[in-house]
Amino acid sequence: MNYDGLFARAIDDLKVEGNYRVFAELERRRGAFPRAKRLVGSKLADVTVWCSNDYLGMGQHPDVLAAMHAALDRAGAGAGGTRNISGNTVFHAELEHELADLHGKEAALLFTSGYVANWAALGTLAGKLPGCVVLSDAKNHASMIEGIRHSRVEKRIWAHNDLDDLERQLAIIPRDRPKIVAFESVYSMDGDISPIAEICELAEHFGALTYLDEVHAVGLYGPRGGGVAEARGLAHRIDVIEGTLGKAYGIMGGYIAASAAAVDFVRSFASGFIFTTALPPAIAAGALAAVRHLKSSDVERRQQQTRVEELRRRLDVVGLPHMQNDSHIVPVLVGHPVKCRYVADLLLDEFGIYIQPINHPTVPKGTERLRITPSPVHSEDDLDHLVAALSELWSRCSLERRSIAAE
Repeated sequence: MNYDGLFARAIDDLKVEGNYRVFAELERRRGAFPRAKRLVGSKLADVTVWCSNDYLGMGQHPDVLAAMHAALDRAGAGAGGTRNISGNTVFHAELEHELADLHGKEAALLFTSGYVANWAALGTLAGKLPGCVVLSDAKNHASMIEGIRHSRVEKRIWAHNDLDDLERQLAIIPRDRPKIVAFESVYSMDGDISPIAEICELAEHFGALTYLDEVHAVGLYGPRGGGVAEARGLAHRIDVIEGTLGKAYGIMGGYIAASAAAVDFVRSFASGFIFTTALPPAIAAGALAAVRHLKSSDVERRQQQTRVEELRRRLDVVGLPHMQNDSHIVPVLVGHPVKCRYVADLLLDEFGIYIQPINHPTVPKGTERLRITPSPVHSEDDLDHLVAALSELWSRCSLERRSIAAE
C-alpha cells in the first residue's frame, strides 16, 4: 500500500478545489502591531495584518508584556506538569478567580486552549449526565461539535439561531431528561449574534442547562469585557460560559466559568484537563494582566467599534459585498474558492495586506470570503490602503459589486 500516494492525491484534490491552506511566514514585531514582517525567500517584506484574532492588540500591550517578563523571571518557563501533579501555581489560581469574577460566576477553570475547553467541558458535562441529550446550534464551532461527539450522547441539531426549531425540539424531549443547549454568542465566520435572552427563556422553561461559547466576544463586549451575555445583562442566566484568552486578550488558553459544583465536576472528570500540562506561569500572568486591563478600560473597545463602522462605510461606498451583522467581524464575500485564494495572494504580494482566505469546509461552498477584523491600532491610512486595494482587485478579477442605493 502506497500511503504517501494516498496522502498526495488528497492534497492535490484540495489544491484543484482551491481549498489548500498556505501559511504565510510572518514575524510580529513588539509594539508594531498590526505591522509584521513576511519572509519571502531570503528577504523580509512589510505587511499589515487584517485578519488577526488578537482583536484589540493586547498581545502587544505594555502591561501584558511586563507581567509576562516578571512571571518568567520569578517562576521560570514551564508549569512543570499537569495542574494535579506539579503545574498548579498562584498565577493559575489568580487568573481563575479573575475570570469567575468577570462573568459573575462562583468559579472558573483554565484549559490550554478554547478548543480544548469546549472539547473537554462539553464532552464531560454531557457524557457524565445520565441520559443527556445535547441541542447544538447548526453553526457551532468544530470544538463544540467534537466535544459533543466525544460525549457519545444523543445530539440534536437545531437550525441556526432559529428559536422555533429549538422550541420544537426541546418540547419532544421528556422534561425529566438532562438537556444541554449549546450555542455561541458571536459566530466567527458570519459575525452574527445569537438571541441569548430568548434561548435562555426556552432552556429555563424546558429545564435545560445552557452552555454559551463567548470566545469571539470576551474582552470585546460588555462594560468589563464579559462578552455579549454581560452586555445584555444575561450572564447570570447562563449555566456555563466558555471563553478564550487567545483572541481579544491576546495570549493563549481557554476556560469555563460556572457554579462551583459544575466547575469542580469538570475539573474532576475531564481527561482533557486532568492529563494535559498546565499553561506556563508567564502565559497565565500575561492573560491575567490583559483581563484586568480590559475590565477597567473601554478605550480599546470603543476604538475598535469606530474602526469597524468606518470600514463598513467605506466598503459600501465602493460597492464591495460584505455580510451585515452587529459584531466586529467584517466578512467580504468573494463566492469562489480559487478566486478567493487568488485575491488574498494578490493582496499580500502586491499590496502588503495579509488577509487569510476562508474557504470550504470552514464555510459553505459558494460563500468563500475574506474575513476582516479591524482593530483599534489600524489607522485611517490603513483603511484607505485596504479599501483601495480591494476595490482595484474586485475590478481586475471581475468580481461582483453591489449597489447600496438599490438595496
